[in-house]
This record gives sequence, structure tokens and C-alpha cells, in this order.
Amino acid sequence: MDLNRVLVWFSCGAASAVAAKLASEKYTDGRLEILYCDTLAYEHPDNPRFMEDVERWTGHKIKVLKSKKYADIFDVFNRERWLVGPGGAKCTTEMKKVVRKDYQRPDDLHIFGLTADEENRIRRFASDNHDVMLEWNLRDAWITKEECYRRISAAGIELPAMYKLGYNNNNCIGCVKGGAGYWNKIRRDFPESFVRMAEMERKLDAAINFRRDENGTRIRIFLDELPKNMGTDEPEQDMDCGPQCRWDFAP
Repeated sequence: MDLNRVLVWFSCGAASAVAAKLASEKYTDGRLEILYCDTLAYEHPDNPRFMEDVERWTGHKIKVLKSKKYADIFDVFNRERWLVGPGGAKCTTEMKKVVRKDYQRPDDLHIFGLTADEENRIRRFASDNHDVMLEWNLRDAWITKEECYRRISAAGIELPAMYKLGYNNNNCIGCVKGGAGYWNKIRRDFPESFVRMAEMERKLDAAINFRRDENGTRIRIFLDELPKNMGTDEPEQDMDCGPQCRWDFAP
């Protein structure tokens, strides 16, 4: 009888890299695949280097899966006329979720890079996805995000550039799930990315950020009118761009 495939969903993030390493040590019978759903076009140019380092570390070539319908995230924005809402972002749905579901089989075992300090996300994903078999190897080994950083550094691998710049996640540069403080940091670090998304907001007449007036009514704030100090004293949102895309910190 054929053994089921073991699929590790790599995202160019530290946690999914460690999840892939643990899986490579456990599943040595040839059924392990490390997969990446391609959003490199708008990620940091250091990410291909990190991907190659993880390939050497795990001893597995990372298989890149591409959307059959969309070229990149801005293609999604243009064609779907949608940026983000409380349920998540259309770019993640089309470039990652749909791609994953097209590739998976009913008997696959899935491993995602959610850590021991993300138990709520793990429970939510399991609750929403009864049709997939899951192994949470980071959670089960009590490995946190900080421990993932430590393990990667201990292996002699340089952390992705976005972490070194102070971002908590290694998503696309200018993630639509980011809040005001995040976007002000993007404006400082990557002004071209900031302007590109500001122009897309106006094109779609859709704003990523909001504020509330004295009555509690949400008022949208376009990036090109975002005050430069807004949100800078708040912690960065934990913007999941993986198995369970949500706008967890919707204003």
C-alpha cells in the first residue's frame, strides 16, 4: 500500500523553515515534500537566498507551486477589485489557499509553520479544515517563534532580511493586512512599495486602514492621507499569510 504524502507548506518564514527541518528528520522514507506557493514577486529579494539555505539545511528541494489564474498579488487586486476584509485577503486566498487545495490529495498529511505560541490559530485552522490531516510539529515540540529564530541562527543560516529590519513576518512587502503603524514603517523602509499600494487603494476606492470617530463609526483612511505618526506606538499586527488568512487586528 502506498504511503500518504507528507506536505510541508513553506512560506519563506522562520517558523515554516524549522517545521520543514523537523519533518525532514522524521520522514526519511521519500514521501516528504516541501512546497512553496509562489508570491515572490512582491517579497523581499533576499527570500530566494533564504529558500536555498533551507533547501540545503533540510536536504530537500522546495517545490514552487504557482497560481493557474493569477500572475501575482497585484493581478489579484486588479481583477478581483478587492484588497482585504475581516475574513482575510483575496491575495492569500487565490495565491496560496486555492493553489494548495488544487495540489493536495485527501490522504495527504499537512504540516504548517504555526508555533507553540499560536495555539488559537492552530485550533481555528483545525476547526475550519476538518477535511485535512494535520501535524503540528512545532507546537508538539513546544517550539516558539523565538526558538525558531534561534535554531535557524544556530544552523548558520542568516535570518530573512525582513526580520532583521524589525518586521514580525516575512510577507509581501506591503501586506494588506497591516495596520497604520506597519504601513508607516513600510513608508520609511520601502517607499516605492508604499506608493504602489496607495495608488492601488485609490484605483479600487478601497482603504486598508480606518479610524473611529467620537461615535465609534469607522472612517476609512487611505494610505496617501495616513498621518506619519499614526500607529507607531502600537505593536505590529501578527499578519498570517499562510494556512488561515484572517485580519486578526482589524481596526
